[in-house]
Amino acid sequence: MSLIVQKFGGSSVADAESIMRVARRIVATRDAGNDVVVAVSAMGDTTDELVDLAHQITDSPDPREMDMLLTTGERISMALLAMAIKSLGHEARSFTGSQAGMMTDAQHGAARIVGVTPERVQEALSEGAVAIVAGFQGFNRDSRDITTLGRGGSDTTAVALAAALNADVCEIYTDVDGVFTADPRVVPMAHKIDVVTSEEMLELAAAGAKVLHIRAVEYARRHGVTLHVRSSFADKEGTIVVSARGENMEEPIITGVAGDLSEAKITVIGVPDIPGKAAEIFTIVAGTGANIDMIVQNVSVETTGLTDISFTLPKTDGQKVLAALREKQESVGFVELAYDENIGKLSVVGGGMRTNAGVSAQLFTALYDAGINIEMISTSEIRISIVTRAELLKDAMKVVHTAFGLDGDSEAVVYAGTGR
Repeated sequence: MSLIVQKFGGSSVADAESIMRVARRIVATRDAGNDVVVAVSAMGDTTDELVDLAHQITDSPDPREMDMLLTTGERISMALLAMAIKSLGHEARSFTGSQAGMMTDAQHGAARIVGVTPERVQEALSEGAVAIVAGFQGFNRDSRDITTLGRGGSDTTAVALAAALNADVCEIYTDVDGVFTADPRVVPMAHKIDVVTSEEMLELAAAGAKVLHIRAVEYARRHGVTLHVRSSFADKEGTIVVSARGENMEEPIITGVAGDLSEAKITVIGVPDIPGKAAEIFTIVAGTGANIDMIVQNVSVETTGLTDISFTLPKTDGQKVLAALREKQESVGFVELAYDENIGKLSVVGGGMRTNAGVSAQLFTALYDAGINIEMISTSEIRISIVTRAELLKDAMKVVHTAFGLDGDSEAVVYAGTGR
């Protein structure tokens, strides 16, 4: 008997009909002789609606109470799904994150898992029940408070359970048939990837691919959990995320193209070009807790001795970083700040970049031919990212996808529409 952990996102449990469809899939897995643990997200747009409701009450919701509020979405889903499975003649038990033993640090809104003790889940399995766990949430022992793992945290919940229970596979169900060469909502001719390495998947997730959360991919790689990304709307084989390709499998030059509209750009203008100023600037940024993505420093102007430093970061962190930099403007000595939210990041990812020359030239030529200007460039061993105007990102993704020969023979199927 195999142990399978299944995760269903918000689009998969968006309404009663969808919940019954998910329940039938779970029951079919159980009838095939498997033990089943399920991690479930809130229904549809419930989390967004709860966030909006909180902001109708106050512009600055208390973080502790915000976590208490947001975790109710997954509790609704888990209870309804347990009812659905029971209506189909199988035993099911639902558990909150804390009941399932998801221990986290005390960071409200973005807690990290520090341990998993799934005793009640194991007890339910030993008694023949399907265990259903509310995703996205945990419990801090020191504060005794409920916490949330951040958006996309249900993926991480599923992987953490799979690791703790030594599951045979962790199946991530979404509204597309697997991991595609690009977001099929943006690039209709994208095609499904049968096998992708965890290294490539990490780069794609970091670059904006929404099908898997980056923390879940990293957790799976670190703990040796096999991921299988599948559609909850069709009974098809999806994408397997492996630690490495087999000996006889050559890595594709480009595995996929990702786009991201969630970042903004800050330019610190007129920075004295002397040792230590970049360190001062990014120490201030680090103090806000913001994550920096791309950084570009211009050559200083000889007559002034001043330079400009640009960097990208999540839009949600933009205003607090601007405020922190303005507070230290006099001591750092820069002239002014420029803030730009109208940017889009495009990334191409592929393990074959290591051994194939000309990828950069092919990328930049495709963008040039399409009249798309590049504002920033960043690279890793298996990724090239560029920043362009936000309104050009979709066209850029289509052009680059075609240029690297990734277009499929027919348009991809999207069953719901959110990508999770």
